[in-house]
Amino acid sequence: VIPSENELSKIYGISRMTARSVVSEFVREGMLYRVQGKGTFVVEPKITATPLSYKGIREQLEQMGYQTATKLLSTKKIACTESIAKKLEIPEGSKVHVLERLRFVKEQPLSIHTSFIPAQYCKDLESKDFVGEQLCVILDKEYGLKSHKVIETLESTLAREKEAKLLSIKVGYPLLLLEDLIYDPEGKPFEYTKVLFRGDKIKISLQYEE
Repeated sequence: VIPSENELSKIYGISRMTARSVVSEFVREGMLYRVQGKGTFVVEPKITATPLSYKGIREQLEQMGYQTATKLLSTKKIACTESIAKKLEIPEGSKVHVLERLRFVKEQPLSIHTSFIPAQYCKDLESKDFVGEQLCVILDKEYGLKSHKVIETLESTLAREKEAKLLSIKVGYPLLLLEDLIYDPEGKPFEYTKVLFRGDKIKISLQYEE
């Protein structure tokens, strides 16, 4: 929290009106934000990440020096819906593993990860350590499922009640939705993952070379 307008006027020898004007301008520019009853705070810069098809978000964050943590929300095996079946190119109703994880950065919730993997490729997947290890590493080392091609989409969306509660935000808060469909070297899709990021915490940097 930054000093109050009275404190700023004393520290810098300016009028309270001038202090208020400067603070208001910084709020308009997105450098500060106000919380009623608590004060004015400095906006933390967004984390800049590359698409997850290049490198997992956990690996990226740790390489940037951020303290990360993962909470396993649920692991279950269900009969897949028509839409999931089409993405994974399996019959509707086939069994799929569904994994939900919540990612934290500096003890603050950043993203919700939901992954769908056909059970026929990894029957005992739910027994693995998804907190201590990344899913991509488990699929590669334990089941030989190696990523060869990724189809990735990015769009904006709004937080629903469950997502708002997990990410400590209000319903309707802006989120980034990143979807990955991952294929093995034979062209077989073996993982479909949705990641919901807090829109105020991260931005995705895209680079193209000819």
